[in-house]
Amino acid sequence: MTDVAALTREEAAAELDRLAREIAHHDRLYHQQDAPEISDAEYDALKRRNDAIEARFPDLVRPDSPTHKVGAPAAAGFGKVRHAIPMLSLDNAFADEDVHDFVARVRRFLKLGEDGAVEIVAEPKIDGLSFSARYENGRFVQAATRGDGAEGEDITANLRTLKDLPDRLHALFPPEVLEVRGEVYMSRADFLALNERQAERGGKTFANPRNAAAGSLRQLDPKITAQRPLSLFCYAWGEVKGYEAATHWDFLEQLRDWGFPVNPERKLCKGADAVLAFYRDIGERRAQLPYDIDGIVYKLNRVDWQKRLGFVSRAPRWAIAHKFPAEQAMTVLTRITIQVGRTGVLTPVANLEPVTVGGVMVGRATLHNEDEIARLDVRDGDTVIVQRAGDVIPQVVGVVLEKRPADSAPFAFPHTCPTCGSTAVREDGAVAWRCTGGLICPDQAVERLIHFASRNAFDIEGLGDKNIRAFYEEGRIRAPQDIFRLRDKDTGSLTPLRSKEGWGPVSATKLYDAIDARRTVPFERFLFALGIPQVGQATARLVAQHYGDLPTLRAALSAEDVGPDSDAYKDLINVETIGPAVADELIAFFREDHNKQVLDALAADLTIVPFERKDVAGSPIAGKTIVFTGTLERMSRGEAKNRAQDMGAKVAGTVSAKTDLVVAGPGAGSKLKKAEELGVAVMTEDAFFDMIGG
Repeated sequence: MTDVAALTREEAAAELDRLAREIAHHDRLYHQQDAPEISDAEYDALKRRNDAIEARFPDLVRPDSPTHKVGAPAAAGFGKVRHAIPMLSLDNAFADEDVHDFVARVRRFLKLGEDGAVEIVAEPKIDGLSFSARYENGRFVQAATRGDGAEGEDITANLRTLKDLPDRLHALFPPEVLEVRGEVYMSRADFLALNERQAERGGKTFANPRNAAAGSLRQLDPKITAQRPLSLFCYAWGEVKGYEAATHWDFLEQLRDWGFPVNPERKLCKGADAVLAFYRDIGERRAQLPYDIDGIVYKLNRVDWQKRLGFVSRAPRWAIAHKFPAEQAMTVLTRITIQVGRTGVLTPVANLEPVTVGGVMVGRATLHNEDEIARLDVRDGDTVIVQRAGDVIPQVVGVVLEKRPADSAPFAFPHTCPTCGSTAVREDGAVAWRCTGGLICPDQAVERLIHFASRNAFDIEGLGDKNIRAFYEEGRIRAPQDIFRLRDKDTGSLTPLRSKEGWGPVSATKLYDAIDARRTVPFERFLFALGIPQVGQATARLVAQHYGDLPTLRAALSAEDVGPDSDAYKDLINVETIGPAVADELIAFFREDHNKQVLDALAADLTIVPFERKDVAGSPIAGKTIVFTGTLERMSRGEAKNRAQDMGAKVAGTVSAKTDLVVAGPGAGSKLKKAEELGVAVMTEDAFFDMIGG
């Protein structure tokens, strides 16, 4: 990777574009889907590179720059709550000198001089899900997730189920309005117990306590949240009327008096040396804490100084998060094996002598791909350094060469599938080898079935990984349609499910009923469940919105003449965020004969509900195709797109003859020119918002 100092202007612009897209992708996975793909450390490295390039080329800062954003937009399925005061993120410190620099900046800004006392409150940074709870005249009325910082998901009913959150403030004269902010988390002990229960009944198990807490709190059914062992700590405020604290420490004490849990490990420190001593103390005791933390947050104590310092971009100047380094341990790699995913990707896995890393027993770790194995030169029998990256995904980060066995040999990455024997291919520019066996490959078939029944797809209770693998091996389920024929098939079976070990009449009937409850499914969920490569939840929703229903989509994409020059292809890539790569995957899926048979069978057994458009009677843009270009000044482009979609419009990424309107802000370029060439109506941002009602 080219050093930032050596980048040309053109290279810097291209790199900022790549980073904006990559960081946005990981934001969606972490904040919306609770399914991070990379470690906190890797994510932070992307952000630091972006910040360094912007600092060198300030005129290249993009409208969608990650420095302008916090989290990800609120997910579909929840009501939305606009934060009265934005829930911002924090800048990060990674080394002692970063903390000294932070304190020095505070001194300079406030003109305190070198000897001026600076009190700082240090609090453990809980690894959970951020929330804001609103109280009016002492009564709890609403709660929301962070979302994108400006707008979050309405989780009022869910948060109300937590025993730690008071329904009323313990106060005779409560403030008129109090927004309390904090973190919902799950203790390690409760996390392990939950995963045990989930595994026993074939439900989803979670990768770590943070994912478990986030997944539990963001349930559409509050009854599920109520069954999960969630806890919380409060540590900040949003909108407040009728109360004002002089210091942050006073506010935390007041929160405790009102009935909120605050972290007992907090400490009031004087100066950088004191907070660093606290950081090291907590770091040494980190594994013994009952919950996961990923750093320490430092906040200037005096509130009047906080107000003077204010904010920069998406973060306050008066606070910073000091991250812990990823935890590591040494162990022996006994054998490298290859795991085949649902899309056929061959992923190397390091099988380890079990070792505790960050309080968790690790026996397997990812090696990512062939290039990573070559970079590390990792081999069977090596002594390796294992890291729980961001306390999430175990990975091998190094080899202890002096402990390497004398007879070791480099690992030979297979070019055939270890499961079905099909040829594996590595496409130009790709890092992964992929099995070409498709559904004849048992591993791919099983992983696709697991995906099909998973929470964000059909969400079939009781049909988790363990049961699907067992049913596949027994021949009960081999394709998605078999799931919905399981009861009928089992009725005439000589080996019914109710007679199988671990099952009985009640549990078997409960599973069949759970399957029947999912015979009606929204089109966008169905599309996501199919497991088409590169088609995640967001893309599935956009495709469903564009085509409306399954028959229309199939008719558009299954024809033999759907090529790059066809109207159907151009219409597809005109859908927001869909480029040629995604389009090719969609077309290939709907053309394949086996997939057509699966779709026919599912359509016969299910009710696939067309995409439900909101009631947009009277909307001046309902049914219109709109393209946004240039810099929007009244709201972000993402907000504008959501607003247009909520009012019944389709938002496209490119201008074509089918475009009805282009909304152009400052800096509009090729899209504006294309609109003028085609005679498409063009409107300013102000005119657009005037038209739709502000």
